[in-house]
Amino acid sequence: MQDLAFYFPGILLAYSTFLLAIASPGPNILAVIGTSMGVGRPSGIALALGVASGSFTWALLTLFGLSAVLATYASVLLLIKIFGGIYLLWLAFKFFKSAASLHDIEAKELSGARLRPVGYFKRGYMIQMTNPKAALAWIAIISLGLQDGAPFSVGIAIVAGTFLMSIAIHVLYAVAFSTPIMVRLYGKSRRVIQGILGTFFALAGLRLLASRS
Repeated sequence: MQDLAFYFPGILLAYSTFLLAIASPGPNILAVIGTSMGVGRPSGIALALGVASGSFTWALLTLFGLSAVLATYASVLLLIKIFGGIYLLWLAFKFFKSAASLHDIEAKELSGARLRPVGYFKRGYMIQMTNPKAALAWIAIISLGLQDGAPFSVGIAIVAGTFLMSIAIHVLYAVAFSTPIMVRLYGKSRRVIQGILGTFFALAGLRLLASRS
């Protein structure tokens, strides 16, 4: 517990980055929204749980992979943080670009035959697992919470906490956006929200690049 308390600021930053990363609808979230609107809330929730499970898998793979590398080459942490910081700055650019765009979000039902809820769960899982950007995002998120000499329990805390948040946020999208009015309401405040998110990711990226431990 003392270890977690000492590393809590980094863990909290990792949580905040993850939470804000899924606060603005991307392709996965739009798939959840479109399925809820076009097929029904249960199917949207099933797809959401599949996406969250895929995110959890990427988190575990990243954690164990980074831990194995750092156990052998501790100096690699600096390179990982540089890479993660650059990726966060790229995300900030994407959010600023999206905020400047006049195009509203487009939530569409996934193509293909309609499935049972378990089928949508599998589809959501595969959508997330075949997304190469997920791996890049998790490298950035976990490296935010890891410092030189951090115990493995810190990584476990990051993965466990973000998994719970992932389930809550994705299911919330499936429930709340099962009606078109919610999409329209979000569209009205989209540019302000994405501008705020861009600012956060820019600051987080700069912080990671400035970190030396």
